[in-house]
Amino acid sequence: MISADKVIKNMRLTEKASKLSSNFGQYTFEVFQDATKYTVREAIEQVFKVTVKRVNIINLKGKPKRSRAGRPITTSDSKRAIVTLKKGDKIELI
Repeated sequence: MISADKVIKNMRLTEKASKLSSNFGQYTFEVFQDATKYTVREAIEQVFKVTVKRVNIINLKGKPKRSRAGRPITTSDSKRAIVTLKKGDKIELI
């Protein structure tokens, strides 16, 4: 079993993520690139002591930008996981 700090980077607290959590019981996390649905499920259940119903993974490509010197660069790629919890479970934030 892999430790949770090797899977989950942080929880996304945006307006859209707040609506998902209040209406549908879905929470959004930023995860490491090598994380899978199964490792995310295990990490969330281990850390927050909830039952995960479903995990959806989103891979986001980095955006093209220009550096100060004018050279083209790209921002880093990222990966997000939208976790749906069992009805009645919730993740409490401090």
